Amino acid sequence: MAKLSVIHSSIDARNVRSMQLSKDDLRNYGALSMIGIHFQDGRGRDVIGQMMDGLGFDGDDVGLTPAPLSGLTTASVTTPVQFLQNWLPGFVRVMTAARKIDEIVGIMTVGSWEDEQVVQGILELSGAAQPYSDYGNVPLSSWNTNYNARAVVRFEQGMSVGVLEEARSARIRVATAAEKRSGAGIALDIQRNRVGFYGYNDGSGLTYGFLNDPNLPNYNTVATGTGGYLWSQKTFLEIIADIRTALAGLQLQTYDLIDIQKTPITMAVANAVYQYLTVVAVYGNVSVRTWIQENYPNIRIVSAPELTGANSSANVAYFFADSIDDGGSDGGKTFIQVVPSKFQALGVEKRSKSYVEDYANATAGIMCKRPFAVYRITGI
Repeated sequence: MAKLSVIHSSIDARNVRSMQLSKDDLRNYGALSMIGIHFQDGRGRDVIGQMMDGLGFDGDDVGLTPAPLSGLTTASVTTPVQFLQNWLPGFVRVMTAARKIDEIVGIMTVGSWEDEQVVQGILELSGAAQPYSDYGNVPLSSWNTNYNARAVVRFEQGMSVGVLEEARSARIRVATAAEKRSGAGIALDIQRNRVGFYGYNDGSGLTYGFLNDPNLPNYNTVATGTGGYLWSQKTFLEIIADIRTALAGLQLQTYDLIDIQKTPITMAVANAVYQYLTVVAVYGNVSVRTWIQENYPNIRIVSAPELTGANSSANVAYFFADSIDDGGSDGGKTFIQVVPSKFQALGVEKRSKSYVEDYANATAGIMCKRPFAVYRITGI
């Protein structure tokens, strides 16, 4: 009679469940043979320890010759890139062009934001001495006044910050309100600098800049050198000849009211030619800049991008006395930049989900008060 097989376990179909192993099963791994899982002696504990996390005895291999198991999820990289990123501290700011009008002519705060015009009075003495005569009429001196007006123009720039925006920008270490407020101030300053050089046509035609004030003298074209008229084509001697000619012209047209050797003079040049002041002499290491410092220590040199191509695409330079002691009661400045308000907070509006702030400035542009103290050259 055949020997009957031993039935170790029998699980009804309704009672079959997925099997999960835990650390407690490591002590009884031998009992797994009762449900058809066999390990060689001494290896069961190690194998179960390696398989117990996430082990599932499942499969979808159906048929006599099933195809290889295919994945059910979308193929992807094992480690997303965000776990491999290293964030550097801070942010690099995007810069704007240098604003040089304050450095060239200074800034005068006068008047109020709401003013319409800034007016400069001009006084001229009249009368001439005559040969003396006991019985002749007494020649009388007198004076006359004119008034030079400049219109005040106002600009505004505001900001709006939402509650969600502020919370989210804080996650990347950005204070959105502070950045927008700073941006508004820079935008207003850029506009003021632009008016300082080019003026502004608000309809009245009374706001001018450093390049187009109606009192400015005409440009003087520089001489042509052996290689051309541009400073980039000229030698050391030819460049200093242009500068010497300009200073001589300034002295001549002021009838010696300006002491070229002592009076503080500003030389404003296009930034495109600024570096040609380093051109050196053929013999020796003296540059144009060194020559200026040695012969005219009272001259300061400032470059500005707005002077590049300023006269029909030609580069220009200005030579002017900072101020002149001519007996006037206005301070003696050659140029002034009149700015009633550089920055003014207008107000804050609080809304349910955001707040709005508005800022403004006011400027009357540039006034050339003593055009005889200015000499302009072009073509450099």
